[in-house]
Amino acid sequence: MKILVTGGMGYIGSVLVPLLLSKGFEVTVLDNAMYKQASLLGCCHSNLSLSIGDVRDHTLLKSLVKKNDIIVPLAAIVGMPACEMNRLLATEVNEDQISDIACMLSTDQLLILPNTNSQYGKSDTIVTENSPINPLSWYAQTKQNAEYTALAVDAVVFRLATVFGASPRMRTDLLVNDLVFKALNDKSIVVFQPNAKRNYIHVNDVCYGILHAINGKLKKGEVYNLGNDSINMSKLELVEYINKHIPVKIFIDKVTIDPDKRDYVVSSQKIYNTGFVTTFNLDYGITQLIKVFSMIKPHYQIGISNV
Repeated sequence: MKILVTGGMGYIGSVLVPLLLSKGFEVTVLDNAMYKQASLLGCCHSNLSLSIGDVRDHTLLKSLVKKNDIIVPLAAIVGMPACEMNRLLATEVNEDQISDIACMLSTDQLLILPNTNSQYGKSDTIVTENSPINPLSWYAQTKQNAEYTALAVDAVVFRLATVFGASPRMRTDLLVNDLVFKALNDKSIVVFQPNAKRNYIHVNDVCYGILHAINGKLKKGEVYNLGNDSINMSKLELVEYINKHIPVKIFIDKVTIDPDKRDYVVSSQKIYNTGFVTTFNLDYGITQLIKVFSMIKPHYQIGISNV
């Protein structure tokens, strides 16, 4: 089976691609290497083809889509801050790429879209796949639009929790990663909107979730929340959990308002009912991140964030 991964040199892709190769798939990666990363150097495999290019190049994208059985578009402008910096780029990559792929697909090809649960915005009740959508940022809006397009061609869609953990293309602008990084380097963490709840998932579990879909365990044309339900917690609870691993001073900021106003508890029971289980918990992730950040010297820290 042949799989195209756009953005395969990114944070999730750099973990997913080696996993797919280890399972015997032929993998093509399309990535523009915008962060000058070399995260697939360890994947010098005969089943890997790497194309350095832009998903906005319609001709290039079409030539690669038609050669593959499964398309996993990971290329995206990720997160509220990055999308606000360039709304046009965010729209072109997050929305238009998916529209282009949808138009290129044949009926015997499968689109698997790793999306975001940022679309839920804010909720006072436990969120399921049937809960109302309430995007509160341009990022969430572009991803919602992409999801509508994907479902129209019977894609499998994941609404991902906030991802954490180590990757060859590391990111510090994800909440768990950022807080562990600050705990190690600043020895203190300032928490604003401490009671806002989010859910989380380790990057390895995301990749195994995608593999679960590739192996035909999920229904086409369906949406699945993909998170670790044992890590539904507030920002303050998360900081206190990190404090068990790295003693830090915790300061509550009652004035600053987080521009990303998401606040929800999400259920991933639907995908659990298919036999999928999360394996990598928060303790594992924090321990892993401590080791990773201890290896990153200060002058290497440029380029490990999307903003």
